[in-house]
Amino acid sequence: MGRGRQKAKHTKVARELKYFSPDTNYNALERELTGHPSDPRLDEDLAKWPEYEADKAKKAADGDTVDSADDDDPDDDDRYVDHYATEDEKKRA
Repeated sequence: MGRGRQKAKHTKVARELKYFSPDTNYNALERELTGHPSDPRLDEDLAKWPEYEADKAKKAADGDTVDSADDDDPDDDDRYVDHYATEDEKKRA
């Protein structure tokens, strides 16, 4: 391709980029920039975090290992569940 045709093509692409204005979802952009989690399950987990840390510290102070209570319960299959998986992913697991 000659220099003239190449330059014309670049000019055309530059002009398209300059004047192209896609629709912007400002609500999604605001959520992303402010860092507000949009997943209600994540909100619940974050609300429970101080309780988890307090239990962890109490077990450590008592000399227990942190995971020893989970290992004693054979019916506790919840530790293998991915709570953030979609319904299809949970069915496949």
